[in-house]
Amino acid sequence: MIDLFSGLDAWVLVSLLLALAFVLAFEFINGFHDTANAVATVIYTKAMPPHLAVFFSGVFNFLGVLLGGVGVAYAIVHLLPVELLINVNTGHGLAMVFSLLAAAITWNLGTWYFGIPASSSHTLIGSILGVGLANALINDIPLADGVNWQKAIDIGASLVFSPMAGFIVAALVLIGLKWWRPLSKMHKTPDQRRKLDDKKHPPFWNRLVLVISAMAVSFVHGSNDGQKGIGLIMLVLIGIVPAQFVLDLSSTTYQIERTRDATLHLSQFYKRNADTLGEFLALGKSVEGDLPEKFRCNPQQTEPTISALLDTLKGVADYHSLPAESRIEVRRYLLCLDDTARKVAKLPGLQAREKADLDKLRKDLTTTTEYAPFWVILAVALALGLGTMVGWKRVVLTIGEKIGKQGMTYAQGMSAQITTACMIGLANIFSLPVSTTHVLSSGVAGTMVANKSGLQGGTVKTILLAWVLTLPATVALSAGLFWLASKALGS
Repeated sequence: MIDLFSGLDAWVLVSLLLALAFVLAFEFINGFHDTANAVATVIYTKAMPPHLAVFFSGVFNFLGVLLGGVGVAYAIVHLLPVELLINVNTGHGLAMVFSLLAAAITWNLGTWYFGIPASSSHTLIGSILGVGLANALINDIPLADGVNWQKAIDIGASLVFSPMAGFIVAALVLIGLKWWRPLSKMHKTPDQRRKLDDKKHPPFWNRLVLVISAMAVSFVHGSNDGQKGIGLIMLVLIGIVPAQFVLDLSSTTYQIERTRDATLHLSQFYKRNADTLGEFLALGKSVEGDLPEKFRCNPQQTEPTISALLDTLKGVADYHSLPAESRIEVRRYLLCLDDTARKVAKLPGLQAREKADLDKLRKDLTTTTEYAPFWVILAVALALGLGTMVGWKRVVLTIGEKIGKQGMTYAQGMSAQITTACMIGLANIFSLPVSTTHVLSSGVAGTMVANKSGLQGGTVKTILLAWVLTLPATVALSAGLFWLASKALGS
């Protein structure tokens, strides 16, 4: 790993280390900010002692990051428009990364301090959107092109509907448990258990389910939220030291050939569908130049881009053999081809099987650009896991006692945690970032309504206010910081 950074100017190296420290600090804060939610019910119901619950939650968060893949990571990265991702520039990369991280960390610390279960996912996404919009204003790009709005809509939908689903599903699970075992001790609160049964801990089976579901929430939290940190670090590395990280230098000959073959098949795909796509892609028409001067992707330059990519990769068996500038060019070609293919897939006229083929080709095209070195995954896993082990008390109290007018019963805790683990696990399968905070707190609120315990209006309003304000606040904050940083660099 160390040899990757050899030969860098001192200021670039210092900036890189500082940026990496910022990302890991964000993940550490994310750990004690979000993961309190994962252990809230298990601590509040006294199913586990706090120190053990927090320790094992940290371990399962660590494992979740290690085993979670990078699908969510690049879903976050691709919120930025492809034009911004291919504009590799050290100063530009620094301004982008420090602006969005400073905004995200500031908001996370503020909401944690006041014990508000705000979402780190919303925080990060708002910060990225702010950078994209500010970049559009600075460079006179239409705001419609400043952000990958289709990806933003997909992620926004997952962030909106997952808490609603959590509320409904957790309520239904609790209703099912009450119908199945109406007189069970699992419907007691910890205080009732202590007063009526003179017992400190939940009944054995309830305790077991609470512990297992809490660890499941920790694991899926790590695999979802940890990937956000991985995506941020890859933005840092590609923006500051592009020569080493624009492509996966550990790619095998087979993976490089797979990329080359996908490019060939993509060309054949477009020719096969020329009647439908010919005008959109300007097939058979000569277009001067490869990519526009300002690194804008143009679907009408698809054929020249395919040709240039095949020429560059001809005879290449190891990316190390490519000069640094050629690696940057290859990544630009691949990102533009993928972006055009994404637009083509949305055009009317293509058959379903053709769209399925195109989707497979896109995955092959991005095999060597959507990756993360193991040391990046390990560093994020450690930061998130260690962050889990501090700062949990404020949010535990909010989740356990301040959402409903009565304390949480064991059945409510189980219902909320099982629902949360399943919801986030499902989101991981589809590479969608979701908020552990909002899914769990909504699940708890759903069980309170189903249990006829009532909701504390003040707490619910505070959580909803944080939910509503997080996006605009972080968009404005990161946009302002990026504007200031860009002006400073330009002066």
